[in-house]
Amino acid sequence: MIGVIALLAAVPFAPCTTSAQPSEDAVKAAFLPKFAHYVAWPAAAVPAGDAPFVLCIMGPDPFGRLIDAAAASESIDGRPLAVRRLGASDNGAGCQMAYLSGGERQVAQEIAALGRQPTLTVTDARAGNAHGIIHFVLSGGRVRFLIDDATAAERGIAINSRLLALAISVKQRP
Repeated sequence: MIGVIALLAAVPFAPCTTSAQPSEDAVKAAFLPKFAHYVAWPAAAVPAGDAPFVLCIMGPDPFGRLIDAAAASESIDGRPLAVRRLGASDNGAGCQMAYLSGGERQVAQEIAALGRQPTLTVTDARAGNAHGIIHFVLSGGRVRFLIDDATAAERGIAINSRLLALAISVKQRP
């Protein structure tokens, strides 16, 4: 698994995508479901029984079918990974992971709506200064990510050291 993430981190792409190179959104869609394998949620946040882990898309969906296809091939602790697209009035309850999209103000509102829920939030550079626990950036023409391990700890989320090692920057726990 970690090899897949490392491989994806090494995939370059140009601003104009070609059939030989995946788009930025395709790389991010491939990363998102993989993150769940390297995260431990508090027991109360783990779905009961055989209910799926839920990856929510809050705000505009930049991925479309890409994220559905990436999630369909994943299972987290023996449970399927389901993708849910949320409306503006939804607070993200029941989401183990949430990709927050839109402008900086919208993403800040989505982060506030989630409050201190044990949800792994993921944002990207399009969100400006509003950052989730994992924040995608472009570095050297590649999709990379930053991790805020301090905020993860505040929410009861533990991020595996193998994923932390792949981040280009980690905000450490206090």
